[in-house]
Amino acid sequence: MGRRTRTYGEHVASLVPAIRRGGREGSIVRLVGAKVHRVEDQRVLIGRGHYIDDLHLPQMLHAAFLRSPFAHARIERIQADEARGAPGVRAVYTGAELNDLSKPITGPVTMGSMPVIYPLVTDKVLFVGDVVAMVVAETRYQAEDALELIEVDYEPLGAVVDYETALDPGVPPIFPDLDSNVLLTSHTAAGDVDAAFAEADRVIDIELRQHRIANVPMETRGAVADYDAGSGELTYHAATQAPQGLRLQLANTLGLPMERLRVLTRDVGGAFGLKGGVFREDFCLALASRLLGRPVKWIEDRNEHLSASGHAREEMVTAQVAVSSDGDILGIRAELILDQGAYPGLPFPAAAFTGLITLLLPGPYKVKGYVCDTKVVATNKCVYVAYRGPWAMETWTRERLIDIVARELGLDPVEVRRRNMMSGARGERLLTGPGIEGVTSRQSLDRVLELVGFDTWRREQESARADGRYLGLGVATFIEAAPGPPEMRAGGGMFGGEQARVKLESDGSLLVVTAQSPHGQGHETTLAQVAADEMGVPISSVRVVHGDTNVTPFSIVGTGGSRASTWASGAVLMSTRKLKEKVLAIASAQLEIDSGDLEIVDGAITPKGVPDRAVPLAQIAYQATLAPTSLPPGTDSNLEAHERFLGEGITGSGWSGGTHACIVEIDPGTGRVSILRYVVVEDCGRVIHPAIVDGQIRGGVAQGIGSVLYEHAAYDPDGNFLAGTFMDYLVPTATEIPVIEIEHIESDPEGEIGFRGVGEGGMIVAPAALTNAIEDALSPFGARISQQNLSPATIMELTSPVR
Repeated sequence: MGRRTRTYGEHVASLVPAIRRGGREGSIVRLVGAKVHRVEDQRVLIGRGHYIDDLHLPQMLHAAFLRSPFAHARIERIQADEARGAPGVRAVYTGAELNDLSKPITGPVTMGSMPVIYPLVTDKVLFVGDVVAMVVAETRYQAEDALELIEVDYEPLGAVVDYETALDPGVPPIFPDLDSNVLLTSHTAAGDVDAAFAEADRVIDIELRQHRIANVPMETRGAVADYDAGSGELTYHAATQAPQGLRLQLANTLGLPMERLRVLTRDVGGAFGLKGGVFREDFCLALASRLLGRPVKWIEDRNEHLSASGHAREEMVTAQVAVSSDGDILGIRAELILDQGAYPGLPFPAAAFTGLITLLLPGPYKVKGYVCDTKVVATNKCVYVAYRGPWAMETWTRERLIDIVARELGLDPVEVRRRNMMSGARGERLLTGPGIEGVTSRQSLDRVLELVGFDTWRREQESARADGRYLGLGVATFIEAAPGPPEMRAGGGMFGGEQARVKLESDGSLLVVTAQSPHGQGHETTLAQVAADEMGVPISSVRVVHGDTNVTPFSIVGTGGSRASTWASGAVLMSTRKLKEKVLAIASAQLEIDSGDLEIVDGAITPKGVPDRAVPLAQIAYQATLAPTSLPPGTDSNLEAHERFLGEGITGSGWSGGTHACIVEIDPGTGRVSILRYVVVEDCGRVIHPAIVDGQIRGGVAQGIGSVLYEHAAYDPDGNFLAGTFMDYLVPTATEIPVIEIEHIESDPEGEIGFRGVGEGGMIVAPAALTNAIEDALSPFGARISQQNLSPATIMELTSPVR
């Protein structure tokens, strides 16, 4: 493909002030691609961040929720009189009091069968942690104490906890207004699967299960609802990834015009997809504030978070794989079942992610025929939520499938990948349709194998086995449409592109207003880098504003789906460019020099090659603010631009991706897995900020390691939740995460908008690389890994002679 892998050191060294980028007259590269200090660090690292629990409003009340101890039960009686009379209690609400004030909760996206739901339950609870009642008191302590005074009589019902029960037509649906616990069925087909199977030498059966995990951000969910009865306006302070999506959902459910509802979000202590959702507690808080005429605050505790906020990643794939004896993967017949838990997620139900799973499952491989039947089922478990690549089952399935096929055929998994992987050549497409011209999967595979010394690896592994050591190497490749090829992003893609507003303030500084709602990604830095480079000002002169729905552009998704790098950056770039044109037009008229002969350098407008005639941006900005009519005739005194970026100017393949390699050593006696090396070769196009990009990758890999070796949101057969504390829900610490070596393929280093999303890739592919490495280490025992959660006990079972 003619692409060269280069390190960040080489890249940053190539960026020097006043180097013009070819074909982009007047644009000076100074910041994009450099490791500038993160803007956010000035406040966050010294304890000056403003998080939701830091908010204290006058006369603020505190809420606590009574939650179900049963997975599935009928409510026969709720007695709350004693709680209502408890010290400090201002109100106790049950479904009977609150739900009449709310419309049924429905999201903007519906798929399959959708039950009628309200903020609080009335007749049945559907999972351990379901919201039964809310107490509002002067303090959180008083609210929690009053919860213990509420008496609820439950009639336990049989719980639907697994796929088999949910699929059984003889089991009553958990939602009485639905006909079945199967909420969605769909069918995907591509190529000629019958011909592929007819051509096969063998058909290999595979079953793979991915388990439930929790998002576990440092900051749990929380909000403060503040209703003003005088104006009829609701201000909702929230730790959310999607302020405008939350605003839309609150307005629709509460019957308020969106224009009278304001969502405010400041710093957010992590989210990983969870806080892109809207939850029943949100509606309860807003209703309580409206009823009581006072602000109402709720901060989720960790037990609530683990049991009731949301879970991710519970899917099962069964497949038949048609192969040749030489290792050609010819065809796949698959069935995908996704367990959404009890309630549909808002604004996007779990079913919305199945389309991406089935679209991407064949991946960048030369499969000839493929079908996949999909089912989404309801169970008596917590709601399914997005978590850093919620379609990741496709990667784990495909990359495990390749390793299983290779071992069944007596081949090396690396050679099977090489034999089947596409090169990204002109005109190449995934079997399911999207083009992958320019994708660097093959290049990343070859490079990561070079970095781990694959040519000598197998000999080293055999030598170690002779000494009684069990080493394993696993590799896995992923691709992510971030933003995807042209056909996937036409017209701005499924969300209609993205908007940004850029304004030149009176002191010559730049105000950037974004639809993003960052929660650790560094957007205040990266968007400032893009704007500063385009405008020709120092990064210190750029202020990025987000999280206030009264001023930010509408975006239902906010920050999520690896959109910011391409869509938000593109919107900021285009809006800044439009503003720059206005400024240069004014300067052109004042200096009597063609605008094409002017440039902006370090905040001053300068005739090219004549720096002593510079006009500070602040001078024009001040004049436009105080005396706009004094500007030259025909120029625009409104020094602001608001553009919608629909994808014009996006360069490169549109695919993020890469290959990860993991080397492990396993102690069969204890089940301990030691990760000796973890190597990443990643392609996210043109890199905006090297340190932020590497941090995103390392964070995702750490979560992927956690999901395999430590984390499990487990239930027993009766639907009781077994992981409600960090004693039971294990998360890796820094001591369990290895050094993660990263190298980048900048496949589009010169592209104006060659930026691609990078936030999800580590979490998407790390479980596949790690489980493949573990199976490779355990191959002398004949182990086949079919589940993703691999505790020490499970490892020991895999090494047992009797399985």
